Amino acid sequence: MGRPGRDKVATWVGRLREKHQLDFVIANGENAAAGAGITGAIAKTLLGQGIDAITLGDHVWDQRGWEHEIDGFERVCRPANLPAGCPGREHVVIEKKGFRLAVFTVLGRTFLNMKSDCPFVAADRKLTETVGGGSADAALVEIHAEATSEKIALSWHLDGRALAVVGTHTHVPTADAVVRPKGTAYLTDAGMTGPYHSVLGRQVEPVVGRFLDGMPRRFGVAEEDVRLCGVMVTYDPETKRATSCERLEVG
Repeated sequence: MGRPGRDKVATWVGRLREKHQLDFVIANGENAAAGAGITGAIAKTLLGQGIDAITLGDHVWDQRGWEHEIDGFERVCRPANLPAGCPGREHVVIEKKGFRLAVFTVLGRTFLNMKSDCPFVAADRKLTETVGGGSADAALVEIHAEATSEKIALSWHLDGRALAVVGTHTHVPTADAVVRPKGTAYLTDAGMTGPYHSVLGRQVEPVVGRFLDGMPRRFGVAEEDVRLCGVMVTYDPETKRATSCERLEVG
């Protein structure tokens, strides 16, 4: 979330990779540029700081010119259920120690006003294309959605087929990390990496003022109580099951 979140990544991702012996680090970067969208320069910086793949969401096209830059980034993907004519990759495949992980995002449709296909059908299609097609050994599916019910339902739909289903978008971490019965790790929302003395990363006073009188205001990115939030998943490629799923928070 904006520069505070980017600074937190720069400070902590390398340390966390070493401490927890992380094979892959995946980040949703759609709020990286002043809280709305991403730029080529920011994507390049984040990828150089220990992030292996960057996903995006409903703010994917907020920064002018990004639609012309996105195709140049092999480890950045836009939501897979956007119209087929949109620029950018629908998924990325990252590899370590011979293990190939497909990563893709689907947008939810409940309460989210953006043109997109059914996330359930899109997720089925991408799993068939990647894992089923032999280009990946497993897949991490991000669902960028407003409704918790839609996120939970997708995790049950993909249980046993996806390595993990991780929700994003609300900026608020949830407390329901779990491994589903057939071995898929799940968390409704990983939360944001950014300032928590805020309203979803924005300065408190103008947001409260807007709720009080309805007048337009500029919602600047806040700066205090910056945290890195996410989820850590351990996966056994032999049994093809997640063995643990736990929230991660660095204050």
